[in-house]
Amino acid sequence: MRPEDVAKMLVPGTPTLHGDLLLVDVASPDLTADSYRGGLHRVPLDGSPAAPWTHGDHDQSAQLSPDGRLVAFLRANGKDKPQLHVMPTEGGEPRKLTDLPLGAGAPVWSADSRRIAFTARIPEEGRYGTPLSAEDGAEPPTPDAEAPRRITRLSYRSDGVGFLADRQPRLFVIDALADQPEARQLTDGAFEVASPAWTPDGAHLVFVADRDLGATDTLHSDLYAVPVDGGDPVLVVRGNGSVALPVVTDDTVYFLGEEYTGINMVARNTGLWAAPLRLDGTAVPRRLTDEETVDCEGRSGNPVVTADGVLVCVRNRGAVELRRVPADADRAPLADLPRLAGEHANVKAFAVDGGRIAAVVSTPDSPGEVVLVDGGERVLTEYSAALREAGVRPVRELTGSASDGYPVHGWLVLPEGEGPHPVLLAVHGGPFMYHGWGFFDEAQVYASAGYAVVLPNPRGSAGYGQSHGQAVIGAFGTVDVDDVLSVLDVALAEPECDADRVGVMGGSYGGFMTGWLAAHHGGRFRAAWSERAVNAWDSFTGSSDIGWFFADAYCGKDPDVQRAMSPLTHVDRITMPFAVVHSEQDWRCPLEQGQRMFVALRRNGVDAELLIFPGEGHELTRSGRPRHRRQRFDAVLEWWSRHLAES
Repeated sequence: MRPEDVAKMLVPGTPTLHGDLLLVDVASPDLTADSYRGGLHRVPLDGSPAAPWTHGDHDQSAQLSPDGRLVAFLRANGKDKPQLHVMPTEGGEPRKLTDLPLGAGAPVWSADSRRIAFTARIPEEGRYGTPLSAEDGAEPPTPDAEAPRRITRLSYRSDGVGFLADRQPRLFVIDALADQPEARQLTDGAFEVASPAWTPDGAHLVFVADRDLGATDTLHSDLYAVPVDGGDPVLVVRGNGSVALPVVTDDTVYFLGEEYTGINMVARNTGLWAAPLRLDGTAVPRRLTDEETVDCEGRSGNPVVTADGVLVCVRNRGAVELRRVPADADRAPLADLPRLAGEHANVKAFAVDGGRIAAVVSTPDSPGEVVLVDGGERVLTEYSAALREAGVRPVRELTGSASDGYPVHGWLVLPEGEGPHPVLLAVHGGPFMYHGWGFFDEAQVYASAGYAVVLPNPRGSAGYGQSHGQAVIGAFGTVDVDDVLSVLDVALAEPECDADRVGVMGGSYGGFMTGWLAAHHGGRFRAAWSERAVNAWDSFTGSSDIGWFFADAYCGKDPDVQRAMSPLTHVDRITMPFAVVHSEQDWRCPLEQGQRMFVALRRNGVDAELLIFPGEGHELTRSGRPRHRRQRFDAVLEWWSRHLAES
């Protein structure tokens, strides 16, 4: 896979299923248009080729109505914001339902197949391209001419979104069958709302909001309900930390959630919970899955309740597996939950209708295919055929032991040929994330260019038990370093790897680790590529969107300890060539983190370079502008061609 092959990545997103009708949205980076393009595809269950079903510039988040007669989805044409559309499943033109200034969120159908709930961010007047008042016919003020923002909260902005208080999301409902549909607003924007779910009788919408509806700064969230016909929100379930993605049956609400108090929310396994459906706030939730061994993956979608149990996706040793949880379970361990799909793969999304399960599954050689789960996994699509033809390298699982005997786990992606090949040690972000069995475009690009790519999951990573993830709390730069280097040593024992030509790279926490390894184990590497890194915890605390709690939660509150855990503190030990790479609009690890590192390195005489991507945030490598993604790949390969060439 070459940098320009990002355009060959056809990535299926959210499937929706009713009877024999299976739809999925498919998107692909378009280097010419410098945007993501794609629409809804129909995937035949008999194995016939999938075919486009809609033809917008970018259609996504499709949901079939419970009666199967309509499909609701989001459409964004050109630079327009995504708006809610519906169309008959028997054919016809899509009908636009909303025209909101910042677009609409994903649709959620009511049981009667008539009404749709969704959230949408509504801007203050005079912001984000809106006029100063509804009656004002003048041109909206440009961003630099907007009024000043008065900020009174610690959580006032978010990477990839921007400032929050001046465009709070609100909950809406709309009658999709009305002649002139009009979205009715159910919340007033005084607090954030997320993940609406209908009660079966259609009288209420359950949603997620910050504790006490955001009255004070908090990391805790709860479930609330609001009458669809209008009224004040009421508490449904007070969580034990955070809650997410509710689904409601006649008498029970299921949801994902984590247990913690205060800011101690990092590296917590997400569990499946259940509580009686009561609208008086007295329901006591119970955890259905074990806290230590089961870590539910919320990015794969809501839990789905079936006659045989509740389906959730679970992170497990680099895989994301679809598992079934008995509805009466009591903190059931992972070993007791049947795996339905995802062995040595990542289940990215799934849909259920009757006894059928359709899932989008990513494997080492595919960003995603649609599969039918029916006792096995029957692949229905060939979205990655062109990518495989361009060249995708296999992955090799690595296992070993750290110096203290702790088991270590990771992967090695090798280029063609016998080698020995130059080696890139690539550390993931998080740190409570993981490398895994899903497709990783970065490893494929580097391997195709001739590099052996080592992908470690050190202590601190997710998917190996909660205690594994929490092992680095107050201990950055200790056991995580030991594990990373141990996986590297396992890889370097392979004959295809050249131990004399090794580079280190990573983003976010991986960027932190790159700086730390360059300072403390510099003799093992020829050069470093540090991207969107945490380099100094003191300024991160005040500049990052999560800094106000994240630094204290992982490092503790002692300023001296935080400085000791900062790569910038040890920058005088770095002598190798060092690339500092950052995005201009990164609010997770702000640009100042890279600037401080670059200036310190250059003042010390290090061969350092600073590469800044305009207009991008923390997610550049995953969802940034297609041209920037390609340009970044070109820059990475040019850097390593200079510094890992044969002596």
